[in-house]
Amino acid sequence: MMRVLPLVLALALGACSKGNSASASTAQAAKPDQPAAAATPPAAEAPAKPIPAQLPEVIARVNGEAINKGEFEKAIKNVEGRAGGPVPAEQRDRIFRGVLDQLIAYRLLMQETKSRHIEIPDAEVDARIAQIKQRFPSEDVFKQTLEKQNMTVEQLRADAKSDMQVQKMLESEVSGKVAVQPQDVTTFYEKNPDKFKQGERVRASHILIRTPENADAKTKEAARAKADEVLKQVKAGKDFAELAKTNSQDPGSAANGGDLGYFQQGQMVGAFERAAFALKPGDVSDVVETPFGYHIIKVADKQAAQTVPLEQVKPQIEQFLQNQQRQQKTQVFIESLKAKGKVEVLI
Repeated sequence: MMRVLPLVLALALGACSKGNSASASTAQAAKPDQPAAAATPPAAEAPAKPIPAQLPEVIARVNGEAINKGEFEKAIKNVEGRAGGPVPAEQRDRIFRGVLDQLIAYRLLMQETKSRHIEIPDAEVDARIAQIKQRFPSEDVFKQTLEKQNMTVEQLRADAKSDMQVQKMLESEVSGKVAVQPQDVTTFYEKNPDKFKQGERVRASHILIRTPENADAKTKEAARAKADEVLKQVKAGKDFAELAKTNSQDPGSAANGGDLGYFQQGQMVGAFERAAFALKPGDVSDVVETPFGYHIIKVADKQAAQTVPLEQVKPQIEQFLQNQQRQQKTQVFIESLKAKGKVEVLI
């Protein structure tokens, strides 16, 4: 389903973005165990209308309701936070226009939920907040993330409720119209053979002893000594998974015995990847240094390059095609709301 609310989604993603877990930050692509079946290259776009350097206090009006400068700038900051850096100057107009389109679409959808009197029970909102909190390592990190975004728990609840109202309406308006037939899946697979070529893969586990960014020599020396001590225990025959659970400082994999699943070349930082692909199944590396700290890597399995069989990727293709239909039908629904309403873009 096309998502248009940046606030709740940004919080949910914040707990697992770059830098918050080694398995997320070491890897440079999500879900390495899934073939690249879920993206088709975007068509060439016409240049976006330039965005003025000085933004007016009101960016747009949707049926008389203002989208103000502060709301727009906050949405841009959320985008930059998820991307890990500022919007590149050469992409500013395109990205800013895209964010504004999303804000307008979301405002239209919210107005429609009100006109339809769509309600969400408080218990369901409580459950959603609990789910969001679970994405964070601790309550303190959750609160700190809220503070960084200048949000309160009450504002988060309000945003979550709004998001759930929109989802409920779209489930009713859009999801019932989505239908992917078995032949659609087969046709997509046959027409996109390159998407199912899978390079050599390894399945590996690791134990990470973290070093902070810009760590001094003394801190790095202490971390290296800790990693060397853990490696001695591995070589002495102690269980790798148990050592990962008790010593690894990667919250994304430690609880699973350090298991990172399968990954291909190009999905991990260089030193980590070179070490992992040089190992045979069952082998353990020496201590490997990356920008995230010191790793001890154990390879469980290696798979040769292949074309992934249709049977293996059917569920993913079906999900992709369903999502594609939802996005298309959601956009049609939004355009119908625009047609019967009044949208004024002031930049």
